[in-house]
Amino acid sequence: MGVVVVSGGTNGMGRALARGRAERGDRVLVLGRNRERGEALAGSAIDFLPVDLSSMAETRQVIEHILTEYQVVDALALFANAQAPRRIVTGEGLERTFALYYLSRYLLSFGLRPALDRAAAPVIVNVAGVGVTKGGVRWTDPQLASGYSMITAQLQAGRANDLLGVGFAQRSGSRARYVLYHPGFTKSGDRSPLPLVLRGLLAAASVAAQPIADAIAPIHRFLDTPPAAPLTAVDRDKRLPLSFPTLDAGNAERLMDLTETLLT
Repeated sequence: MGVVVVSGGTNGMGRALARGRAERGDRVLVLGRNRERGEALAGSAIDFLPVDLSSMAETRQVIEHILTEYQVVDALALFANAQAPRRIVTGEGLERTFALYYLSRYLLSFGLRPALDRAAAPVIVNVAGVGVTKGGVRWTDPQLASGYSMITAQLQAGRANDLLGVGFAQRSGSRARYVLYHPGFTKSGDRSPLPLVLRGLLAAASVAAQPIADAIAPIHRFLDTPPAAPLTAVDRDKRLPLSFPTLDAGNAERLMDLTETLLT
C-alpha cells in the first residue's frame, strides 16, 4: 500500500488509473479541475483536490498542501492536458497548453521530490508522446505568440515533456525513477473543447483506438515495479534508447534553464 498522486485524474486514463490503484490498496490523491467528476470519484481510498493546473500559483499551492498532508508519496502519475483550438493566455500570461501540459508537470515533478524521496521505491510516470519526433520547443517563442495552432501547441508541450524526463534525471538529485510513457491512440480524453467536425473525425477514428485498460496496464507495472534506471522512455511497447533525438541532454539543460526563467 502506498500513496499515489494523479494529475488530470478526473477523466480518461487518469481516472481509470486512480480507480485501479485504489482497488489495489493504494491511497490515491486525484488532482483535477472538474469538481463534479472529482467528487464523484472520491471515496474511502481516493481523495480529490480541485485545482486548475494551468495556474502556476494553484499548482504551487497544491504542492505545498501535499507536502504538508502526505509525508511520503510513492508515485506521481502525470496526465493533465487539454486541447485548445484557439490560443488561450492564462492570468499569469502563459500560453495555456504549455502551462497545463508541461509547466504543471515540471512543478509537480520537482516540487514533490521531498515526499517522493521518503518512499522505498519512488517513481514518476509522465504520460505524453515520447517516441514522436514531430514538433519541438520554440526556443524564442515558447508562448506561441505567432504561428499558434492546436497541433503545434500539443507537439511543443509533448517534446518539452520528453526533455523534462531527461532534465529531472540530470538535475533533481532525486531517488525517484522517471518514466516517459506514450500509450498510443486510446479511447480517452475530453473532446468537448474541440470543433464539432474534429470531434466527429476522432469519434470515427476511435474505432481503432485501444481500450483505456490496455493503455494503463504498463503504468500499473511501472508503479508496482519501478525501473532500475533513473530515466526510462517507452513508446507503447517499445523501450527507446536515451540517445533518441527528442531526449537530447543539451536541449534538456536548455529547457530547464528556460523553464526556471519563465516561472520566475
